[in-house]
Amino acid sequence: MSLVKTILIIDDDGGFRRIMGEILQFHGWQVLEAADGEAGITLAKARHPDVILVDLLMPRCNGFQVCSALRADETLRGSRIIVATGRDYEADRHAAREAGADEYLTKPIRSEQLLAALRSPSHQAQSGPDPAALTDESAQLSDTTLVRFWGVRGSVPTPGPGTVVYGGNTSCVEVRAAGEILILDAGTGLRALGLTLSAEFAEKPLLATLLLSHTHWDHIQGLPFFSPVYRPQNRLRILGYEGARDGLRTVLSGQMDTPYFPIGLREVPANLEIEELKDMEFNVGSVRVRAFYANHPGICVGYRLFTAQGSVAFFPDNESRHDLYADYNDEAETPAQAYQRGEDQKLTDFLHGADILIMDSQYDANEYAQHIGWGHGCMDDVVALALRAEVKHLFLFHHDPNHDDAAIEQMVARARALVADRSASLKVDAAREGLVVELGANPALSSCPLGTSG
Repeated sequence: MSLVKTILIIDDDGGFRRIMGEILQFHGWQVLEAADGEAGITLAKARHPDVILVDLLMPRCNGFQVCSALRADETLRGSRIIVATGRDYEADRHAAREAGADEYLTKPIRSEQLLAALRSPSHQAQSGPDPAALTDESAQLSDTTLVRFWGVRGSVPTPGPGTVVYGGNTSCVEVRAAGEILILDAGTGLRALGLTLSAEFAEKPLLATLLLSHTHWDHIQGLPFFSPVYRPQNRLRILGYEGARDGLRTVLSGQMDTPYFPIGLREVPANLEIEELKDMEFNVGSVRVRAFYANHPGICVGYRLFTAQGSVAFFPDNESRHDLYADYNDEAETPAQAYQRGEDQKLTDFLHGADILIMDSQYDANEYAQHIGWGHGCMDDVVALALRAEVKHLFLFHHDPNHDDAAIEQMVARARALVADRSASLKVDAAREGLVVELGANPALSSCPLGTSG
């Protein structure tokens, strides 16, 4: 079930529209924009947004006039109107409400203020649709497991026009299940997740658990910019496995030491608990978690989360055992190949029957031939593994920094063709920032991209 709500921002300040739009998109809203009052009225009548955020002082029709025109249209009676202005006069507040506004916010608007206003019930449109489904997905879908992608790229962030569809942030995935907030990896996608959580919880305490696959920089570099760690009421548990040379706390602290960062990890106000795991199976609340060593330089693991609605496996960095999928004579199998086959079978068993598999698929077959031993996956082999493990839904992950959106689309097409050749039911997609996948009581798996028009 899609939770997408539409908001129309009517403001002649392009910077304000951009900032508000980014915040709202991170929270799952589809954002429409108009640069003046007349254009806003026309767009509102055509699209019937759930919420309209309108400035007071604009060319070609001021905010009071916009409110009056919108309230005069019967088809927009269910739309919630919020006035946003730099003027804080009681007379303007009164006039805005008389014109039909539900809420009046004074600029500069903090994200918490906007989100609180969107959660408040409308006094004008009690019979209309509830526009408050902004940050309460976990409450509304308490019988579901939600997976949201915040960072899907490998190695280095790649912002720019070529990555706008799939995104340029490095590894970070949020899972909400059984009342728990679990975060898989702390790449640059963690920054946007932090903004969302800070707005959602505001002054309420947040408890989240961060599971690190390993401490290569593209998987931890978002931690210094994770806003919840700068609020003293919050608690963040960071779980991972000790590296070859330094402990987990030492590595995480190192990237925030002077001269690399102005605030040290020990100085952040939140309650941080850093635990180096020893066992390969443990629980986060009622969510059972299993870990498995990945084929990647250093100490690196993948995780599988078991929830009441299904399981999610996460292997952001893992090199395919490519020679196992090449044609060769079984009778001439070398001891090395026999060993690799045994290790691959262990991974297949670990993944067997997973509802969602998020896996390193950085290279196509031609590229992989030039990158053997780099620790990253060949997409053809990942599909073969997922088929053998009878996975339901595979998400290609850790997109190569040199792959633009078109290249990723080609890899998806190739992966789906491989599945079709086997007449298999495996579903294949490329992980994309903003995509939310829902595992619910319904055995069918549904996915919905929030914050997009598609």
